[in-house]
This record gives sequence, structure tokens and C-alpha cells, in this order.
Amino acid sequence: MTRIKRGYVARRRRTKIRLFASSFRGAHSRLTRTITQQKIRALVSAHRDRGRQKRNFRRLWITRINAVIRENTVSYSYSRLIHDLYKKQLLLNRKILAQIAILNRKYLYMISNEIINEVESTGII
Repeated sequence: MTRIKRGYVARRRRTKIRLFASSFRGAHSRLTRTITQQKIRALVSAHRDRGRQKRNFRRLWITRINAVIRENTVSYSYSRLIHDLYKKQLLLNRKILAQIAILNRKYLYMISNEIINEVESTGII
């Protein structure tokens, strides 16, 4: 029987894993077993934190909108604004509203005042 020379595929796989972990510190970038463990851990963290990042940004946008809205009108709040936006079928998401709140408060005041006036005039609650 002829001799089978192994290692080409395995070496390729290990170098691919090492490239992923090249920026890790210590044994986490040198030893194959710890590299694979750290790769799994890094990918799990990345997957978990993508959802967490979406949550955090949504909270930030809501906080910004609420702060600007409460500056303008005393009895008006974020939840009332969103409720009235849905009633008037204005499709503005929270990200866009937060950008408007930061960059141009007058326009957000204008939008909220329009909605308040229309709700009061029509009597829809």
C-alpha cells in the first residue's frame, strides 16, 4: 500500500481559524483548541449583542424623542405622540423622529402641534 500524506486539509482549516483569531491575546491566538473555543465564544457574543444593540438604540431614540417633546408641551409625552402618529397614519419610525428631534427641533414641534390640533379638532381619542 502506498503511504497517504495527511495534513493539507487540516492545515488549511487550522490556518483559517488562526486568521480569525489573529487579533486575540496570548494562547487564544496561538493554540488550536483555545482558538476554536474562543471563536465559538466570539460568534455567540456577536450574535447576542446584535439584538442587544438594536434594543439599546431603540431605547436611545425613545429617550431623545421624549426629552424634546416634553420640553415643548407640558402635558404631552412620547407615548401620546406615537399614539397620535398611528391614529393619523403618519409612518415615521423612531430613528427618523430622533434625528429630527436632534437636528431640527422646530420640525418635530411642528409635527406634534399639527397632530395635537387635528386630534383636538376632530375629537378622536
